[in-house]
Amino acid sequence: MVIKKICCIGAGYVGGPTCSVIAYKCPHIQVTVCDRNHDRIEQWNSSKLPIYEPGLEEIVKECRNRNLFYTIDMDSAIQEADLIFISVNTPTKTFGIGKGRGADLKFVEACARKIACLSVGKKIVVEKSTVPVHAAHSILRILKANTHPDVEFQVLSNPEFLSEGTAVNDLLNPDRILIGGDQSPEGQKAVEELCWVYSHWIPKERIITTNTWSSELSKLAANAFLAQRISSINAMSAICEATGADVSEVSQAVGMDSRIGSKFLQASVGFGGSCFQKDLLNLVYISECLHLPEVAAYWQKVIDMNEYQKSRFASRIVEQLFNTITDKHLAILGFAFKKNTGDTRESPAIYICKYLLEEGAHLHIYDPKVEPKQVILDLTSPFVTDDPEGIKTQLEIHDDPYSAVQDTHAIVICTEWDEFISLDYKRMYDSMLKPAFLFDGRKITDHTELTKIGFQVDVIGQRIRNGRPKGSAAVEEIHTYC
Repeated sequence: MVIKKICCIGAGYVGGPTCSVIAYKCPHIQVTVCDRNHDRIEQWNSSKLPIYEPGLEEIVKECRNRNLFYTIDMDSAIQEADLIFISVNTPTKTFGIGKGRGADLKFVEACARKIACLSVGKKIVVEKSTVPVHAAHSILRILKANTHPDVEFQVLSNPEFLSEGTAVNDLLNPDRILIGGDQSPEGQKAVEELCWVYSHWIPKERIITTNTWSSELSKLAANAFLAQRISSINAMSAICEATGADVSEVSQAVGMDSRIGSKFLQASVGFGGSCFQKDLLNLVYISECLHLPEVAAYWQKVIDMNEYQKSRFASRIVEQLFNTITDKHLAILGFAFKKNTGDTRESPAIYICKYLLEEGAHLHIYDPKVEPKQVILDLTSPFVTDDPEGIKTQLEIHDDPYSAVQDTHAIVICTEWDEFISLDYKRMYDSMLKPAFLFDGRKITDHTELTKIGFQVDVIGQRIRNGRPKGSAAVEEIHTYC
């Protein structure tokens, strides 16, 4: 089979960028991205894409309506495709067996049934969504049980390793492409077909092929290892605050060890996003199901450390503001879970805001890429409050950071947007109530300069004396915070 047409079911953070880059690099292959969400497809076909990723808009504009198409006509896309990506959401279950830990595969199963119903001839079905081990086997069982005569399926695992904010570069210059398939001759032929697609721009030595189960587990393992590093440096940040060490200096010293490396060693308010916590919980659940309680407990501690870091940060804000923030106004700078994305899923900012709202604060929120309606949706969800209308009276969304801090008691930095580094903090300080506080949850500002301006500064992983690192001439009370 020569792959001429690709269909992707799911036009979200994985399917949209991935298929845009495939279309960009394989102009002779027709790529169709389909989704049942009409509004999302309309956005992909508009001048304002539904997600923000640096470089994505330019690629979409070049390929759209040439060999890249976005549609709600899923049936035709499936019928015509030689290869079908399943890139739908696999959220953590909210009820039943595995509640709060296991992955809910109902959307994956629905895709498999639809593919089985509509397919003719030979099809390669590729699970792109993050799934538990043996999910491919479940997909294949559904396909075979519902298939028509003369239809053949091969199911592959091709997990994504994208980092939001750098997804386009990750797709254009990946560390590796991982493809898992059945070890039969037919399965290996399907693996070769998908390898051929990626070989249009990726060197052969970066394309790794494994059995299906290794591929599925590798995705969970990669995210677990990355989350573990973040929780490890955040644990060290607490020790630094208690001892007078500087977590940035510790991170640099540790990261220069070639056996460890420097990536994912930046202390912060905690990790977020759609993958880390979900995949860790999934790994915990799998370990429990396999009767490996010690393994489950080990990975659960990575999650616990992340929750502890967010809790410490939020409680420190209240403590520094004289142990009460009722009716006080606080500016929240950043709501996305990281810079260069508008994604708020599992964002630490949601937890911080929830804590502050429960304490009675009024929040003024600014983020350069998150839509105001998304902020309201996140902070009025049942997981945050049982009084959404009351919460709305405590919120104000701003389109400018300077208006957000006007007449506030404190600034809380929750996302490491580059623009927050170069803001005119003197102007902000002059517009705030005094004493003016700044809580740097991402360790991105010049704390010494902020102290000179007059701010009371708290920073993760470092003792601050009147805003200056330990060792300065200041003799005032040490402020330590998480």
